[in-house]
Amino acid sequence: MCTGIESMAFKRFHRNNIEDMSDMFYECTSLKEIDFSNFNTENVIDMSYMFHGCSSLKELNLINFNTNNVKEMNGMFHVCSSLEKINISKFNTKNVTDMNKMFSKCSSLKEINLSNFNTENADNMSKMFMKCSSLKEINISNFNTENVDNMSYMFSECSLLKKINLSNWNTESVKDISYMFSECSELKEINLSNFNTKNVDSMEGMFSGCTSLEELNLTNFNTNNVTKMNEMFSKCKSLKEINLSNFNTIDVYNMCKMFFGCSSLKKLNLSNFNIDRVNVISEMFYGCSSLEELDIYNFNFNNVYEIQNMFYGCSKLKKINLSNSQVDLFITMIGTFEQCSEELLIIDEFNPN
Repeated sequence: MCTGIESMAFKRFHRNNIEDMSDMFYECTSLKEIDFSNFNTENVIDMSYMFHGCSSLKELNLINFNTNNVKEMNGMFHVCSSLEKINISKFNTKNVTDMNKMFSKCSSLKEINLSNFNTENADNMSKMFMKCSSLKEINISNFNTENVDNMSYMFSECSLLKKINLSNWNTESVKDISYMFSECSELKEINLSNFNTKNVDSMEGMFSGCTSLEELNLTNFNTNNVTKMNEMFSKCKSLKEINLSNFNTIDVYNMCKMFFGCSSLKKLNLSNFNIDRVNVISEMFYGCSSLEELDIYNFNFNNVYEIQNMFYGCSKLKKINLSNSQVDLFITMIGTFEQCSEELLIIDEFNPN
């Protein structure tokens, strides 16, 4: 930690036997300038958190960095919150396995060129661009993601991104895509047509807070191994329709807030949903104020123990078919039908009409 230093120069830094540069400038919060003109990195293996917390750095020129042997770049520029420009065009990332939090919280970064990045050996991209809140566009179509198993929070809170094209990504190894696009509030277009989700376990909060997203095509999604779908579409207030007819939910145990605040959704067909293992379903449709049709006839609530506020604020919903469930359970739960229409008809085994 070097909180008082504003500039550094390595003009006579000729050592070539260093393998570990992790945390080298860790939380040098006053550092504004670094001269790497004679910096030798040819044998370095670990650059993790190298510039972590260098919150005063506005520009970094790393064009002379030799990264041929580097395996760890996780957190390398984490919390470089003033960084506006970064030149990493000569980076060789062929051997890098961990890119977790690499650019996380670089909140002033407006553009980044990653066209040279070789990601064939990367297995962790979790939070890679999280909170890059000034980034308006990003081209990562060249990324080879065939070995990546963690993409959770990857673009979370990239609040100015309007579109992301991941159509050529190979995601067959991915297990965690939770909160991957969460709070991408300007995102209007996302191409996931080639996403292979056969090994994914968690889709928790995946699109949560994507308030500008109007369309979403997930017809290719394989959810056979998914266990968590809570908050998956939470606060997607511009989403008008969504086809989930291909969703297999047999192993899912958490659907809490799954459609929370989806205030533009008019109808939702969940007739294929199996909730036999679901424990938590509270606030699932909370604030779905435009919802007129909802098919959950097949829902089995036998294992559910949290149902609070499930239909809260579904003010346009005229009919709910609960004939395959225990209605008494709903009646005792706080706020289940609060702020719903007075005309709401609840169909159950005792009230079939």
